[in-house]
Amino acid sequence: MRIGRWIAVLLAAPLAVAAFPGAAQADPDPNLHITSVTLGQSTVAVSGLNTASVAVTVKGAYDSSEPGDAKIPVNVILERTGGAGQEKTLFSTNLVRNQTTGTWTGPLLVPSTANGTFKVTGVITGPFLPGSGSMTTPTPYAGPALAVIGTHQPKITASVSPKLVPYNTPYSIKWAIVDAQTGRPYGSRLRVVLGIDNICAEYFGPGYTNLTGVDGTVTKSYTAADSNAVNCLLLPGNPSSVGGLGLFVARPITKPTVTAVPSRTSAPVGTLVPVNGSVYTVQAGCKVYLQRLYGATQWRSVSTGAVRSSGRYTVNAQPAYKGSIPYRSYVPACSSIASFSKAFYIRGT
Repeated sequence: MRIGRWIAVLLAAPLAVAAFPGAAQADPDPNLHITSVTLGQSTVAVSGLNTASVAVTVKGAYDSSEPGDAKIPVNVILERTGGAGQEKTLFSTNLVRNQTTGTWTGPLLVPSTANGTFKVTGVITGPFLPGSGSMTTPTPYAGPALAVIGTHQPKITASVSPKLVPYNTPYSIKWAIVDAQTGRPYGSRLRVVLGIDNICAEYFGPGYTNLTGVDGTVTKSYTAADSNAVNCLLLPGNPSSVGGLGLFVARPITKPTVTAVPSRTSAPVGTLVPVNGSVYTVQAGCKVYLQRLYGATQWRSVSTGAVRSSGRYTVNAQPAYKGSIPYRSYVPACSSIASFSKAFYIRGT
């Protein structure tokens, strides 16, 4: 089976999801030979969250003696050449092969978010998994154009609570979908995909769908770990999503609060003394250095730890001489600005 990747780019908040063929690091399928691609119509009108079906016929051959390839489907790819709709690339559904006639046929389901003009640029062997395609790159083919008149396109917004999400803190996002022309919801419950990380880049189909309310909104609670990846809402389609919004949550740019408490306030010289503490507003994995004061002003690191997902950390002190020894915990700039704990003392005995 040929399974590969079509990647959807989702970067800083907020950006619309734009699915396009990624660099598959492969050549076109050498078995696939295309002689023509035709579309059942050159212009199509579509409104709201509907799709318009355009018949697609591909003529050609697939040279393979493998029995499993007798019914291998293909997908036709169209790239945007004009207009300002959300979708940059369109994929046909899995076109069914008819060996007798040497054709593949099936529909291209066009969303309103495709408003503008498109042109057939290639064909790829399937089946197209939602968010994925063949391990090969498309076989280039300069085919016919399609003009899409898309009206009442969906507009997606997101409201994150809290607006600035501290590290190691859960949060929620209220997603909303309205008619961009009227500013009002569509008036029915809408099926959407609420994704995190890979789901946003590789739409995996109906198993990941949720329903909005009739007001077009849906609120999802996220774990602290979810904030380290892109969060998204996708509009499901066939075979790929037909629009969406992706974002990274905003972080507070504040000086972290660092605490440090030694497990013992005195210990024999050379004894390891765990120092436990917490760091507020930095992500898990950031380094924590236990520093000891040398002389009057020189702080030097003597032990290293890392912030856990709970925001806690542990470092080890080791009194080097008898007497009261000053220590502090230092968190360098990691996901925020550098910060220190208050100095504390451990007496070497």
